[in-house]
Amino acid sequence: MECRNWIDGQFLGAESGELLPVTDPSTGEVFARLAESSQIDVDWAVKAAQRASQAHWRTLGAAQRSHLLLRCARTLADAGEELARLESRDTGKPLRQAQADAAAIARYFEFYAGAVDKLHGQTIPLGPDLTAFTLREPLGVTAHIIPWNYPLQIFGRSVAASLAAGNTCVVKPAEEASLSLLRVAELLHEAGLPAGVLNVCTGWGRQAGQALACHTGINHISFTGSPATGRLVAQAAAQNFVPVTLELGGKSPQLVFSDADLDAALPVVVNAIVQNAGQTCSAGSRVLIQRAIYSDFVERLAEAFKGLLTGAAADNLDCGPLISAAQRDRVRSYLNGLEDDGIVVVAQGKLDSQAPEGGFYQVPVLLDHVPPQHRLAQEEIFGPVLVAQPFGTEDEAVALANGTPYSLVAGVWTRDGARQIRLARRLRAGQVFINNYGAGGGVELPFGGSGQSGIGREKGFEALYALTSLKTVAVRHDGA
Repeated sequence: MECRNWIDGQFLGAESGELLPVTDPSTGEVFARLAESSQIDVDWAVKAAQRASQAHWRTLGAAQRSHLLLRCARTLADAGEELARLESRDTGKPLRQAQADAAAIARYFEFYAGAVDKLHGQTIPLGPDLTAFTLREPLGVTAHIIPWNYPLQIFGRSVAASLAAGNTCVVKPAEEASLSLLRVAELLHEAGLPAGVLNVCTGWGRQAGQALACHTGINHISFTGSPATGRLVAQAAAQNFVPVTLELGGKSPQLVFSDADLDAALPVVVNAIVQNAGQTCSAGSRVLIQRAIYSDFVERLAEAFKGLLTGAAADNLDCGPLISAAQRDRVRSYLNGLEDDGIVVVAQGKLDSQAPEGGFYQVPVLLDHVPPQHRLAQEEIFGPVLVAQPFGTEDEAVALANGTPYSLVAGVWTRDGARQIRLARRLRAGQVFINNYGAGGGVELPFGGSGQSGIGREKGFEALYALTSLKTVAVRHDGA
């Protein structure tokens, strides 16, 4: 299957004619090829977005834009199974997880369709002879650099919000997983999205991604990925004084206190690291457990991990493969030399006997006795590896939880209402979940962190504020 860019309402091959391979993570086999975009292709896409913005999109009435985005939402919902199967094969995630992602992108468009005509400014009283008010206006053309772990979801949360705010978009998907987003672009055009409003350029990050981040026609950049690449994106944006929203990952803790409902906590803690094989920015990769229940809860976790099965995406097991051989090898590098560091492998899952030999598999692993400053407790592994650590007091739990460079998400399991509020305030995280984790995806919930977890917020209404420019107007008039 040969895939081309989506530019100005049509599929176009890369100017160079070059293609790059797409590998099925479940088998290790190449099953498609993508256009290898260059600076020339990216420039075409940006100029198409500029023309669409100036011609009609930024001035289209809010009600019209809302109705169109709602049609887009319905079109995506109708195509949910097709998109889920593309996403599952492209990323390696079990089909049921891809189905949840397909439902999520439709929900993002539905949510932002409803928000379009509710994004407005304020009036400011200055006296009888002056009236001031603010306007929220589109920025222009926004760039969206999408990672390979959740293409549908992250496209939905950034692009739907930008379109709702009146911007036009250029999307650069990850070279490992672009197929579902090319199909989404085509579907949105079929739903009535005008040509040029949405453009998708595939290719290598070092070529197409860099060209997009540096382009002088871009007015905002949304990037999700590693802190190292996020730093390069921010530096490129700074050259053109372009604002950025960066979501860069996490080392998110779940704090389990002795008064917690352990039966309720157990499946959530396990799922938070197993979902998408741990390749999730908000993965609950650390579980901090109060000493009074430490042995009991670790034993429960161990039993759960032993029952986890990893295999091909199509088999819909607990875990699919990692995205690539390089990612698999990276995760395994963290698991080398554990005995030398006194770290115990408490339990691990099993590989399905029917899993294809060429797939990029890593079974879930539960680790104990991990020192707080060890790289396993400090760095984002981006795989199904859960680190268990004990704590005594609430203060000690907070120190452990806040003791990494990341600050994206935290979970708290306790029945003590006062403690719930204290920890919600004390934990350094963009989102804190009490007796749950993730709130079912939470399209409405602002998402983002600080430090190495990034800059800015996506999702909810907060995303719209970052994707518009605030203008103040002051009018002098005669008093009555």
